[in-house]
Amino acid sequence: MRCWKPFRSCPVQRSKFSTLLSAFITLLNDRLGETIVFPLLPFLLERFTKSGSTLGLLAGTYAISQFAVAPLIGALSDRFGRKPVIITCVVGSVIGLCTFAITVSLSWDSFLPLWASSLPLAMLFIARIIDGISGGTAATATAVLADISTPKNRAKTFGLIGVAFGLGFVLGPGLGTTLAKFSVTLPVWAATGFAITNLILVIWILPETLAVSQRSSLPRKRDLNPFSQLKFVFTNPLSRRLCLSFFIFFMAFNGFTAVLVLYLKEAFNWSPQLSSQAFVVVGVVAMVVQGGLIGPLVNQFGEWRLTLSGIGFVISGCLLLTLAKAENSIQMVFSAVAMLAIGTGLVTPCLRALISRRLDSAGQGAVLGSLQGLQSLGTFLGASAAGFAYDLFGQKSPFFGTIFLLLIVVTLIAGSGSLGNKKIAEI
Repeated sequence: MRCWKPFRSCPVQRSKFSTLLSAFITLLNDRLGETIVFPLLPFLLERFTKSGSTLGLLAGTYAISQFAVAPLIGALSDRFGRKPVIITCVVGSVIGLCTFAITVSLSWDSFLPLWASSLPLAMLFIARIIDGISGGTAATATAVLADISTPKNRAKTFGLIGVAFGLGFVLGPGLGTTLAKFSVTLPVWAATGFAITNLILVIWILPETLAVSQRSSLPRKRDLNPFSQLKFVFTNPLSRRLCLSFFIFFMAFNGFTAVLVLYLKEAFNWSPQLSSQAFVVVGVVAMVVQGGLIGPLVNQFGEWRLTLSGIGFVISGCLLLTLAKAENSIQMVFSAVAMLAIGTGLVTPCLRALISRRLDSAGQGAVLGSLQGLQSLGTFLGASAAGFAYDLFGQKSPFFGTIFLLLIVVTLIAGSGSLGNKKIAEI
């Protein structure tokens, strides 16, 4: 459809622009809600608890809640349309973030009786559960982008996902660093405000992208069980070993990162601003690696070598963190997090690609669709285990545990590579 009037945009063009804008802001909000708050979590919790195990459980609560409802969110989106599901999810995100912000902002000691002293911590867990259950925003926004794109331009349209996630990892910690100078709770209110803006935008300008004729009925209850969906991963002999590597990698990586800021705070007396700046470095490096370098590197070295190299970077980063001392902590930690960002920037896309190459077209959707569930489950188990290890075995134990798990991953991937890059390419 062409529009000849110079000062009046076409309805189709306006509709597509509003759809892209709404999907982009929704994806950005999904990341900002996490990246603003996460680097500040130990500072926000210090009035209620200093336990590493509590921090690990709180960090993992979001992931396990998202894991539990992800199949249902997708099914509801296919049955009732994208817009009502996105609105519902963003409403949940607003409620979760607002509950969290109110809880960390109130002076509970001034009015709460001693017998109810655990109430604020319970509210924080409830807030994270609500936010996690509402975590289907990214998946539904991705479905919106798929609805409005053709197979020919789908990759270009999906580029918005990478841009939104990359910006989230840079802007979130950056905004947290700036606002934490005034108050450590202010960044949480900023995340809440952005979620409210996202909600208004989605209600106001997002059109429905799934036609009624294309909607499907709800699946059987057993098909909505998140654990039953993982059977595709472990019953496929071609992808089983690599998928197990994927699961253990994210369990290890997201495990120690759950207690990383607590470690920086207690071991080196880092401020909220300095901790957030470390995550800015992670965001910038990850954007450079995944946005510009990964393509040429894959062409030069292949996914198998890059996956193993990426794990080597993560192991080196963990070792640097254990060797850091108070007098050299800034140089050592910033070097370590840069290595961690390079490592995960290499491993995540390359390991997904290796799994994809092991499958024929018929098995792609089931197995690759289960990887997000594996990542969420691994995050919960890893964060919880890292928190308990921090309390029971010492501040550095989560990093040594990560190194041990990553060596297992290396063994699994190296074994899977016994086919050689040449044979992998032939499958």
